[in-house]
Amino acid sequence: MGNVYLLVTTAAFFWGGNFVLGGFVLHDMSPLWAAAWRFTLGAALMFAIAGAKREALLVPLRKNSSTYLMLGVVGIVGFNLFFFYGLRYTSADNGALIMATNPLFTTLLAAVVLGERPTMRHLFALPVALAGVAVVVTQGRIGNLLSLQLSVGDTLMLGADVSFAFYNVLCRRYMPQASPLVNTTWIMAAGAVVLLCIALGSGVPLVPLGSKAAISMVVMTVGGTVLAYLFWSTGIARLGAGRTAIFLNLVPVFAMLLGALIATAPTAAQLVGGLLVLGGVTISMLPRRRLASA
Repeated sequence: MGNVYLLVTTAAFFWGGNFVLGGFVLHDMSPLWAAAWRFTLGAALMFAIAGAKREALLVPLRKNSSTYLMLGVVGIVGFNLFFFYGLRYTSADNGALIMATNPLFTTLLAAVVLGERPTMRHLFALPVALAGVAVVVTQGRIGNLLSLQLSVGDTLMLGADVSFAFYNVLCRRYMPQASPLVNTTWIMAAGAVVLLCIALGSGVPLVPLGSKAAISMVVMTVGGTVLAYLFWSTGIARLGAGRTAIFLNLVPVFAMLLGALIATAPTAAQLVGGLLVLGGVTISMLPRRRLASA
């Protein structure tokens, strides 16, 4: 089980990096083409990996093509269009705070759709982690939450939030009985095809990336796309949608730490908030026997 926790934590780390790297990509490329290129390259890499491992790809596709298309539209197309457009039009603070509500959305949807009953430990961990996120994004000035105003970008980021919550739940319920590598390959390919069709039909020109944006796109493709989605699918299959989703609270913490490498160092309040997030996530991972003996 410990290996699964490491995988979903690594996925959260890569997605935290996407908040930082996405800004460089969007400086040179439109949100629509950024999403399309990210997953076209990601799908190509997934096919290469699956081929190297001699995975049987065609049989699962014939049996589950409609499922892969559904998951690709919800988890790839829907989430990433909302995410890239939202990232262009909203502040990092608002975006991170909105995305931090994803574990709550996922837990509620999992309870309604899947019948996953959250444990008392999980219900306690959610507000602790969310409070930590609030401290991180407001730099300790919690009163700033009252002055946050929803913009068009915030609404788009909320759409990304809801899309990924549905993706988490739908993966848990409908994911075909194939290896995580095969499933992730076809989901990513389905999303890439739809995104490319939308981009090509939009009339938005495709422009070449500068060196910084190109490097950012490569890192986003390998880490924040291929590895992250592969690790996340494994986590949902092993832990369930609600338990896995709480690790998304780590995304803004990792985004803050990675942003500090290229900008300013985190404040003391942000470090305290990060510890609160880690505490909430740790509570969700504690085995029940330890809680019973406490």
